[in-house]
Amino acid sequence: MNTSGFVDRRQVARRFAQVADGYDQGDFFAREIDRRMQERLDYVKLQPGRIVDLGCSRGGSFAGLGARYPEAVVLGLDRVPAMLRAEAARASAWQRWLGLGKRNEPLRLAADATRLPLAAGSVGLVWSNLLLHWLDDPLPALAEAHRALETGGLLMFSTLGPDTLRELRAAFADGYAHTQRFIDLHDLGDMLVGCGFADPVMDMEIITLTYDDVDGLFAELRAAGSSCAMKARRRGLSGRQGWLAARAAYEAMRQDGKLPATFEVIYGHAWKAAPDKLADGRAIVRLERPPKR
Repeated sequence: MNTSGFVDRRQVARRFAQVADGYDQGDFFAREIDRRMQERLDYVKLQPGRIVDLGCSRGGSFAGLGARYPEAVVLGLDRVPAMLRAEAARASAWQRWLGLGKRNEPLRLAADATRLPLAAGSVGLVWSNLLLHWLDDPLPALAEAHRALETGGLLMFSTLGPDTLRELRAAFADGYAHTQRFIDLHDLGDMLVGCGFADPVMDMEIITLTYDDVDGLFAELRAAGSSCAMKARRRGLSGRQGWLAARAAYEAMRQDGKLPATFEVIYGHAWKAAPDKLADGRAIVRLERPPKR
């Protein structure tokens, strides 16, 4: 699947930079999905020496990963430097207040998930919470995660699927994009296999949030930096009649006094297995010694 060119990545960076200072007040949904991802690690036997958090924003996953793997070095990567600076400033302030040193403090680096500044085979766990739908195409990021992982390393991620904000899309009839372009669970699974991952596991759940009015929904999306950043979005203000029609269409979806907003959350994890081919295409045959008698 080639989705290149659909996402305005400069707009993505601008949106998240604008909300960086107050992001910890608007990221409740990301924190909830992080909690659910962390629970999935309960069933995984892994002791990574190095962990990379792709799209770490202000580091909402750092505490959980650090508590679970206290001996691991955690590196948070994000394309938006303002997010990294905001979290680093907060963490440093608390350390000064509590008189704590910097042992095991997560490292932070501004970098693109599709071009990781990491050596091949240098990471035990690649973690990514709600990043992939902000990319034109998840495939390069997944391929980079595979390259950076050591043999036996794990990729674990969450992203949003096609049913996300379906009510919002249905309410508008102006031909413009009003949400991101979300990729199907099965396509993501195929991408993992195509990148060389072994034993990919994919699952999905529907989470429905409710609001008193459309303005409340838009306010939360803006606070989380989650406004539409597609190139096909409307660049100017919507006409009054079109906006009123969209509000009326959304209002018709009211249930039990509330307006619903659907989020399809996709979870995936996969392992980097030992290679079965050399770079030149020749197959690798592994011979095991017979047990001694």
